[in-house]
Amino acid sequence: MSRGRAALGPIGAAFFASGAAALVYQVVWQRVLALHTGVGIYSVALIVGAFLAGLGIGSHLGGVLSVRLSPRRALLGFGLVELSLSLFAVLSVPLYYDVLYLRAGDLYADPWLAGLLQFLSLLPPTALMGLSLPLLARAVVTEAASASRTLGLMYGINTLGAAAGALLAPWVLVRYFGLGGAAQAAAAANALAAAIALGLALRAPKATEYAAETASPLPGGEPAGRRPLALWLALYTASGFCALSLELLWFRLLEVATRSTAFAFGTLLAIFLAGFALGALVGAVRGPRMQRPLRVFLLCQCALIAWAGVAVLLLVRLPTRFPGLQWLFTYWRTGAVFELGSARDPGALLRLYVALPIVLFGLPTALMGFSFPALQRAVQDDPATCGRKVGLLQAGNISGCVAGSLLVGLAGLSWIGSSGSLRLLMVAGAAFAAVGLAVYGRRSPFPGAAVGLLLLAAALPEGDQLWQRLHASESTLMLVAEDATSVSAIVPAGRAQWRVTVNGRQHSDVPFGGIHTRLGATPAVIHPAPADIAIVGLGSGDTAWAAACRVETRTVTVFEIAGRQQELLRRLTAREDVPQLRAFLADRRVLVRVMDGRRALSRETRRYDLIEADALWPYSAYSGNLYSVEFFRECASRLKPGGIMCTWSPTVRVRAAFRAAFPHGLMPRNGSFLMGSNQPIAMDPVTWSARAADPALRRYLGASAVAALANGLGRLVPIEDLPPDEGVRPDTDLYPRDEFLAP
Repeated sequence: MSRGRAALGPIGAAFFASGAAALVYQVVWQRVLALHTGVGIYSVALIVGAFLAGLGIGSHLGGVLSVRLSPRRALLGFGLVELSLSLFAVLSVPLYYDVLYLRAGDLYADPWLAGLLQFLSLLPPTALMGLSLPLLARAVVTEAASASRTLGLMYGINTLGAAAGALLAPWVLVRYFGLGGAAQAAAAANALAAAIALGLALRAPKATEYAAETASPLPGGEPAGRRPLALWLALYTASGFCALSLELLWFRLLEVATRSTAFAFGTLLAIFLAGFALGALVGAVRGPRMQRPLRVFLLCQCALIAWAGVAVLLLVRLPTRFPGLQWLFTYWRTGAVFELGSARDPGALLRLYVALPIVLFGLPTALMGFSFPALQRAVQDDPATCGRKVGLLQAGNISGCVAGSLLVGLAGLSWIGSSGSLRLLMVAGAAFAAVGLAVYGRRSPFPGAAVGLLLLAAALPEGDQLWQRLHASESTLMLVAEDATSVSAIVPAGRAQWRVTVNGRQHSDVPFGGIHTRLGATPAVIHPAPADIAIVGLGSGDTAWAAACRVETRTVTVFEIAGRQQELLRRLTAREDVPQLRAFLADRRVLVRVMDGRRALSRETRRYDLIEADALWPYSAYSGNLYSVEFFRECASRLKPGGIMCTWSPTVRVRAAFRAAFPHGLMPRNGSFLMGSNQPIAMDPVTWSARAADPALRRYLGASAVAALANGLGRLVPIEDLPPDEGVRPDTDLYPRDEFLAP
């Protein structure tokens, strides 16, 4: 075994650690940077786009640089890149949070400037990440004939590391160490990779060079470099577009199907990346023996896109009693939620987070990974230019990913929905088949592939059918509205009863009543004259409607991330007799703004008499942003004198965070929600009861709601009289403990 081949083991370990660190950074940095611009879909897309753009720039620069380096110097460069990443990561969370968010947050008010700042702040680390593969390719490829094997192995190992990072980030690192601790752990992984690479480079002979060598074709096969590099660049760019578009669609489907928690994205992403890695490793073994790599690559693209359509078609068309589907249909019909991370049900875990994802994208992701060695088999004909070609092709692929995230993730989902976007991708698959037909003729498999993909596009279900299945509703009365922000639905739940869901998870009900009505009306009755009110979260409109119960109220501003939620509620009132909801939607005092409520409160100067957070379940993704000490302090700073902030209080940590922000307040004896103020709230049950008995308020809320409200008003206690929450660490922006179930 040659010295270079013997070193592949340690280099593979270094590249595994590098891949794991990269995914941890993506989770941590995206989380912190979302505070700058909000957690709405456009903000997150902006951050992801900036992240990918930096990777693409780094890949191209790494390719250009690699041509000028010897293998030893390229390995040395890889080690220095990893070391630089480690050093940046140590400082990243203080830079992104303490400096850019807390001290320079006003710079993000303008959307264009915000996008530029996100790009510039992510460019240094992401460009360094992009440099790594081209430099490593130059360092490890010793002969053109085995380039596809070597590069496939490295790529597969790196992607396997990324899968490990995707799992470790939510389940271990953020859960036990917070965002800052997770970044420090990833920095240690980069430092380990740097130590391995630098150690190998310093021990390598200084004059190590590899001679140019053309990869020999197998009998009847094609030599590497036969097809123009421009063709491969175009194909790999298109492949990136389709891959990222499919990933967005799969995760949209799974978010609705699983009713996910904060652990879901990392878990599903790990399965996605593991399939990718498996395909790359298998392709690495097969790569040197591929006779027609272009044919293999095109067939892989056609097959993976076709399977994506077939899986969705089967999911919708198969009978509900089909083995494996019956349990899922029951889960979707009941509205139950499997709380990944806390619930202990191995069967539900395997069905929702293993079996269903594997059926949807197990084969396609493996084919995506398999395509990489096929690509390398086709283009690598000289070790000296290996890194340049890898960098250029990766940059093209990443640019396709950026285009997919913008065109499909934003425009496509809003204009034609998930089903329509998937249909367009079937047509894109037919374009791959058309290239195969042009190259290999009518006797190849490609004419059949093109026809099959077009027929599949025509057979795909419409959007309403798809979402009815994933809500297990066969009723034509179900209403659904989809855009880039979410899938909102109103599902019949009995006679004159409806469940209001966002991305599959129930948020509230129609008609109004219960906790949401009490949450809105209680602080409105306690405040002497609540003229201006802000509500974070629309849901069914119950909380905002109840908060507007006083005639003194002039404005009710509702901040909602789900873009078509209000439209969906209007569609319900046009068809059903729901007078309270109809009155709320017709109320001229109410303004619904589609944006992140936290960002609006922190960046705008307007002040309110009441601020209410009709917030997420505490284990939902990004819920920690609405239960942190910092958020409650932002709300306190936006209150008028004597103003009141009210929030649901699902955990003791939420109460601890709330009490850390508000020196005064009230809460029911059962602790179901909290009210806080910067000034003392006088305990005056007599006055409160008189306000609740006002005829106008009684007509507005209804007799039963007023009775429940009056009963609750008599059970309030001052929060300052409660014993301190000793030993309870509150949720913070950088350590959302409840969201990630920290012990």
